[in-house]
Amino acid sequence: MSSSAVIASPSSPPRRAVLALAAVYLVWGSTYLGVLIGLEGFPPMLMSGIRFLVAGGALLAVLAARGAALPDARQWRAAVPIGLLLFAVGNGCICVAEQHIGSGVAAVVVATMPLWMAIFAALSGERPGRRECIGIAIGFAAVALLSAGADLRADPWATVILVGSPVGWALGSIIARRQPVGRGGLLAVAGAQMVCGGAGALLLGLASGERMAAVPPIRPLVAMLYLVLVGSLVGFIAYSWLLKHTRPLLATSYAFVNPVLAVALGALVAAEPLTWQTLVATPLVAAAVALVITARAS
Repeated sequence: MSSSAVIASPSSPPRRAVLALAAVYLVWGSTYLGVLIGLEGFPPMLMSGIRFLVAGGALLAVLAARGAALPDARQWRAAVPIGLLLFAVGNGCICVAEQHIGSGVAAVVVATMPLWMAIFAALSGERPGRRECIGIAIGFAAVALLSAGADLRADPWATVILVGSPVGWALGSIIARRQPVGRGGLLAVAGAQMVCGGAGALLLGLASGERMAAVPPIRPLVAMLYLVLVGSLVGFIAYSWLLKHTRPLLATSYAFVNPVLAVALGALVAAEPLTWQTLVATPLVAAAVALVITARAS
């Protein structure tokens, strides 16, 4: 497939594809700001755990009410490592890091996830192409540029934790890709993974001493509701529809759109400062991810 073939398949209604894309771009690009607001009333790992336990449980409950098959014991076992990597590590690290790092900068670092997937594929024997190598080099040069700025340099430990997010997402995605969907379909499997990841994040939060000191104020409660209903459920359903009805390159294009949107939202809504490092690194990461994704899809 050529890199220019980023159009919906002939069987896909263009209007639905546009709506699904808009949902994924806007929803997943805005979740970083949602996490930042949610941290005003929730400890980081407890917030991540509650979010995905509720979202995954609600998804499985809806499927059960519709009479759909639910995951069996084998699928639940497979969901444990995937859910922990995707949601406890992948999302949990974002929540912990955003206590010290702006939401826009966090989104730029997390957007390197496809670069990590390419690296892990190379380590497993898949030889990367020239375009992938260029993309990886550009992406990590952009992150190094961010690290030289005040946004990441102020708290090195938070930066290390933040890098754990795309690494966790990449490993979890690689494992998930090798697992058959099986009983109940993609939504049932996703529900099981969310429940397992949410439970893991909740346990990690409690083990590290996190506690809810009081009922959160209305602002972080609304943010949590948004993250559960819109960020987790609407975003994932739209993404699943895109994976099924459009070409993979189009479905994964959110990866080089979201950091730009997240940086803009962080600046406009949360008054996060826009350093020259962020302004330069954001389009560089987007270009690097685009190079890697188009290379692997061609």
